[in-house]
Amino acid sequence: MGIMDGVRDARTAAAAGAPPLRLADDWERLSYLREVCELLWPPATEMTLYGGGHGLGGAVRHRARGRRSRTEGRDFVLIPGVRHPRLLVPAAPRAAAAALRQYGQPRSWAARMGVAAFALGLSGGLGGNVLGVRVRVTAPPEAENIEGYLKTVISPDIRVSIRLGPARANRKPVLQLLTKSGEPAGFVKIGFNPLTRELVRAEAASLAWLERTGLDRISVPRVLYHDQWHDMDILVLSPLPVWQRRRVLTPGHLSAAMDTVARVAGLAEGPLAGSAYLHQLRQRMEAADPGQERSALLQALDALVAAGGCEQLTFGAWHGDWSPWNMASTTQGLLVWDWERFATGVPVGFDALHYWLQSEVGPLHRDPLAAATECVGHAAALLAPFRIGEPRARLTAALYLADVATRYLVDRQAAAGAPLGAPGTWLIPALVAEVAQLLARQNGKPI
Repeated sequence: MGIMDGVRDARTAAAAGAPPLRLADDWERLSYLREVCELLWPPATEMTLYGGGHGLGGAVRHRARGRRSRTEGRDFVLIPGVRHPRLLVPAAPRAAAAALRQYGQPRSWAARMGVAAFALGLSGGLGGNVLGVRVRVTAPPEAENIEGYLKTVISPDIRVSIRLGPARANRKPVLQLLTKSGEPAGFVKIGFNPLTRELVRAEAASLAWLERTGLDRISVPRVLYHDQWHDMDILVLSPLPVWQRRRVLTPGHLSAAMDTVARVAGLAEGPLAGSAYLHQLRQRMEAADPGQERSALLQALDALVAAGGCEQLTFGAWHGDWSPWNMASTTQGLLVWDWERFATGVPVGFDALHYWLQSEVGPLHRDPLAAATECVGHAAALLAPFRIGEPRARLTAALYLADVATRYLVDRQAAAGAPLGAPGTWLIPALVAEVAQLLARQNGKPI
């Protein structure tokens, strides 16, 4: 079979093997909240929601497993409410307001003003009555729970809030630690299944290594504690100073920071064919569940290597998920968090491509397939700051699409209900199209 036959087969398989996208809704997050409470307040946990003014018709009760017994309760406020649950904060007004201010970093002026107004309302004690739904978590007093554990290993002067993220395979409980006076004390990531445990351990190792190595004008969290509790990995990270004065992030500043990360473990030059990166990428692809998407991806990679394997690439490190919501630009430098996908020995430029693509399909809500296709088309401009010319840039972008598609397949993101979790609907078709264009250019055919 010729290379072009393989490309055509990959295109057909990509189109046929992609399940429809399924977006997580607000009720799914509410169900997830119940699961998190059962994990962190085991056993016999009971979660009760009170909010007649939010369409609940009075109290709605979700009971976890276990017999009823004498219980102790902890009160929280669900922000902004049961219809759009995003954050569970302590019912204490000062701690609730601090949790809201510290947790997210809205980028627009209107969003910042909205958060400020919401936090002001919480600090005035409106949370359980007006601004949110009150949640009570109860469990027997003798039962171990995450708050008691963290107070033992971190500090007795802490409260917790819980983030409720969208459905995805790597979703894990993320807690914010606050002192009783509302000061930020840290963040906690909890790995509770094989994938999330692996990611928590990877982030702990990466951050420990980065602390020893150092990154110029880039601040990353420090590991305060890492251990196991109830067969879960508990990683406590220092809070980053998100309260520092902000600075407009220019493309030059962003590229310089990404270049710093790329060089942190040194750079290496070499052809794609025979590289350690290509070997690892193939291994990861083969570890994905068999199916038409995996077959399409493997065929596209084979065709890409056959056509561009002799091209010299520069290999370095990348953050792995550098996006606008995983960083903040301040006058003291960049704050960058979520390092669980950090890796070395990858083609330089992956971070810049990822940032652009995630910005397009995230905040800008672009059509995913069109954005993935344009990611390759814009690769020369996106990678120019890294001194990467067009042929290498397009090859790097194609490898980036293959890498992220592999991640989604191995993690089973589509099965978890992740938005854009099926790479056969956007990443793989864009990759296959680029491989076809590369072969056409080499053969002198019109594109």
